[in-house]
Amino acid sequence: MNATELKNKFIATKNYEPADLNELLDFARQLYLRSEITISEYRDITRELELAGACKPAEKNEYVGL
Repeated sequence: MNATELKNKFIATKNYEPADLNELLDFARQLYLRSEITISEYRDITRELELAGACKPAEKNEYVGL
C-alpha cells in the first residue's frame, strides 16, 4: 500500500477527504494497530508521508482523541 491507496481507503472508510497529511499518518497508525497493514507497509507509508511534510506529534498529549 502506498500513500495514494491509503488516501483512497481513508475516503472510503470515513466518507470525507483527509484535512492534511497528519490525518493520513494517524489513519495509517490505526490500520497498523488493527493489523490491517503490515509493519513494512506502515514504515513505507510513514516514510512517504513524512517526506511529503507529515509529522508525528511532539508530545503525547497531542494523541488525545485518536
